[in-house]
Amino acid sequence: MRKLDPTWFAFLAMGFAVVGLTGLFATYAAPIPLERAVLREQALDDAAAALAAPDAAARLEALRDRLGESADTLLPPAGDMAARIAAERLAMRARLQQDEVDTVTRLRWLMSVVTLGSAGFGMALLGAAAGQKRRNPDAETSKTRER
Repeated sequence: MRKLDPTWFAFLAMGFAVVGLTGLFATYAAPIPLERAVLREQALDDAAAALAAPDAAARLEALRDRLGESADTLLPPAGDMAARIAAERLAMRARLQQDEVDTVTRLRWLMSVVTLGSAGFGMALLGAAAGQKRRNPDAETSKTRER
């Protein structure tokens, strides 16, 4: 068996480096559900604090963008708002936990697909390198002369 050219091994290493970079980028996506949860908790705390103000409806309406999907439950203000906020806090936590599970699942699939793709591509290139015949112009010339 012939020894492979080291450049092919370097190329295979770069293929696996792609997987590492994918993991690095995944670390930026992984904390997004937690960040969203913290921001939404703060918005719900601000909504609860806005209830004590004389212009509670206007203050809650000003929080609409920060409340996101929770705004549909809390606006317009009516009834026992403290209970509505508490119920929405629980619902929001459940939604964001599911968001976290979905994000982690997608990231795991991403890492798996990129890892398998890089490994397959690298193996295909190494197989091609092992199977190719090296051209030796001197050997071809000498065979021609012998005929």
